[in-house]
Amino acid sequence: MKKIIITLAIASGVLTGCAVYMPDEPGVVVRPQGGPGNGFCPPGQAKKGNC
Repeated sequence: MKKIIITLAIASGVLTGCAVYMPDEPGVVVRPQGGPGNGFCPPGQAKKGNC
């Protein structure tokens, strides 16, 4: 039982020093392809009158 408690204490001590840093600006910018005048209309949207 003591070994389990000691192992958990060591594991929690090791994991508390971890940190994940994310960049402020995303590396990939996703732009919508649809829109008026570019000739692209997603499937099913033309029948609904959205294109």
